[in-house]
Amino acid sequence: MEIKTHDHIDRALCGEPVTVEEGSSEVRLACAPCMAADASGLVHGGFIFGLADYAAMLAVNHPNVVLGAAETRFLKPSRVGDVLVARATDETPQERKHLVRVEVACGEDVVFSGAFTCFVPREHVLAGR
Repeated sequence: MEIKTHDHIDRALCGEPVTVEEGSSEVRLACAPCMAADASGLVHGGFIFGLADYAAMLAVNHPNVVLGAAETRFLKPSRVGDVLVARATDETPQERKHLVRVEVACGEDVVFSGAFTCFVPREHVLAGR
């Protein structure tokens, strides 16, 4: 399926799409040294959130999609060198409002889960600004 949103995103920081289908997506992120929060190699949660958010946007896959709210949980730490896979499913594919569930896994371990409320405004949020 053609990707219709977030075409300028840095995939090295937010993940590489593996699959994008109607109402779902899968995105892979290799955790790089630049993502470390400290000397132990702990990956900053913002990168994991960014991966999950990008997967949610791709599940909706509309040029105007934006994030309105998120309820998330970090379940296990991630380290530099980990390969994370986010799987997103649009549970309420309505015209303007979407509830997208996302899980991020490292191998068999779920490290993050969230519910993302996404909106599709009639025009881009920066139109006319």
